[in-house]
Amino acid sequence: MAQLEGKRIAFLATDGVEQVELEEPWRAVEEAGGKPELISLKEGEIQGFDHLDKGRTFPVDASVDHVDAGDYAALVLPGGVANPDFLRQDENAVGFLRGFFEDGKPVAAICHGPWLLVEADMVRGRRLTSYPSLRTDIKNAGGEWVDEQVCVDGGLVTSRNPGDLPAFCSKLVEEIGEGRHERQTESITS
Repeated sequence: MAQLEGKRIAFLATDGVEQVELEEPWRAVEEAGGKPELISLKEGEIQGFDHLDKGRTFPVDASVDHVDAGDYAALVLPGGVANPDFLRQDENAVGFLRGFFEDGKPVAAICHGPWLLVEADMVRGRRLTSYPSLRTDIKNAGGEWVDEQVCVDGGLVTSRNPGDLPAFCSKLVEEIGEGRHERQTESITS
């Protein structure tokens, strides 16, 4: 399976990332022939978590203030409670995410990852899922929240939790393999 051969895939995460939500999609991208790269708020490494317990650390490939969405085929947003909360407070992270929508590129977010989508105003008029505690945030931001294992809306792939990872990984590889999705550009409102 080499449907992502030669494609660079950005994984945007920081301290507090849910370890399995970074590792499993990363492995799926590699197995499909893609080149995953960890983008974060700072250089060095980030601290992963297994729910609320410290897990492994992960080396950062580049800081978000030194990258451009145009250099990547797609973006993956792992969850964890702290990770997206830190990311959504960083204007470079929000701008990086918006660049993928402007270019019509696939974006995949799992668990609490859609918090960054809400912050970037990318859920208005879109159908998506997340960890249940984000339901009200998504609805208030103009999105349609659904309780499904994996939800795909024109290049936007979302899932609820680590239990959904097999379906999430399969769909993110499929959507990245398809390339540009015009539906993504419809999310840009300003």
